[in-house]
Amino acid sequence: MRTTLTLDEDVAAGLRREAQRSGRPFKIIVNDLLRAALHLRRIPKSARQFQIRARSLGMRLGLDYDRISQVLDDIEGPLHR
Repeated sequence: MRTTLTLDEDVAAGLRREAQRSGRPFKIIVNDLLRAALHLRRIPKSARQFQIRARSLGMRLGLDYDRISQVLDDIEGPLHR
């Protein structure tokens, strides 16, 4: 099928480079890349939704969680920076 297609300049330049690099005709490169892109769109996405299960990490007694720099000093020592 013959049709007119307007390409962005960067896309056209990439297609020309690929045609020159591979030694294959421009229209073959365009068709192959369009086929590949259409195939990728057909691959179904996972129907299962990713879920995060929260769990308690507990709190260490004696730490003031409102002062994070002090917590880091207490846990990792003064050289953590």
